[in-house]
Amino acid sequence: MVDLLARAQRGIGGIAAFRLGPTPTVLVTDPAAVQHVLGRHPDRYVKRSHRARMLVGDGVLSATGEAWKRQRRLLQSQFTGTGMRRYEQRIAAAARQAAERWAGYLRSGEEFDVAEEMRRFALDTVWRALTGLPLDDRTDRELRSVERVVAVMSTLPTDAPDARDAVTEDLARIDAVAHAAISAARTVDTPEPGVLRVLLDAGDQHPEYTDRLIRDELVTLLVAGHETTATTLTWLFLLLDRHPEARTADPQALVSETLRLYPSAWLLPRHAVEDDVIAGHHIAAGTDVLICPYLTHRDP
Repeated sequence: MVDLLARAQRGIGGIAAFRLGPTPTVLVTDPAAVQHVLGRHPDRYVKRSHRARMLVGDGVLSATGEAWKRQRRLLQSQFTGTGMRRYEQRIAAAARQAAERWAGYLRSGEEFDVAEEMRRFALDTVWRALTGLPLDDRTDRELRSVERVVAVMSTLPTDAPDARDAVTEDLARIDAVAHAAISAARTVDTPEPGVLRVLLDAGDQHPEYTDRLIRDELVTLLVAGHETTATTLTWLFLLLDRHPEARTADPQALVSETLRLYPSAWLLPRHAVEDDVIAGHHIAAGTDVLICPYLTHRDP
């Protein structure tokens, strides 16, 4: 897919029109055009029914319109600079636990899978931020179901009956973990409650924050938070292995360059709901618009 889009970009330019099946499609990689779609006019370019809806329901990842604005506003306050500082100790604790595992591997000479270690570290970090508690082995095992659901979503149309049938048990496990966490957050006092407590407090004040929506937001943060972080860290270690001279560089610069080369969301599909013009190009209502950060970041 990325090769096809790259050929369209090279052959046509930063705004490339073509067809994928019966639907008119426009690939947008020019930075100013990307800003037009995502930044200035998100009301004209909306998310279709998100492929992840099977997993995340009506969470912020798949929400649209006013619901998306409301949910994003609540969650964004937790992940600004000020909000993140309250999670520093939890992140540090997860990092220490990972470092202790790696020290054990070093002592024993055991090889380990970097991608798996990054998955475990990232999931532990997000779980601590959400619940205020470290990730236990049982929850870690149950949340393996997330990976299986994501694999199905990437290979089958999510509205196909076979797609949901293939992951019924996995979705049930994920639901059980989420609802157990919600129940525990209501009944068990933790020294430093996490984002889940914020969602429960919102439920006390706003009727739209039902247990189902809180479950959806919790799963959304688990998926979006740990998958993207784990993938980025895995790429970072691979790049450092290929370029050992960069190991003494500024850590923030290394992360930024990793995200430039391998953005955590390589494709952002949108759907034009009204006629528009982008940099002189007419975009008809009903057109699928593909934003591809992977190509934008590599355009000299």
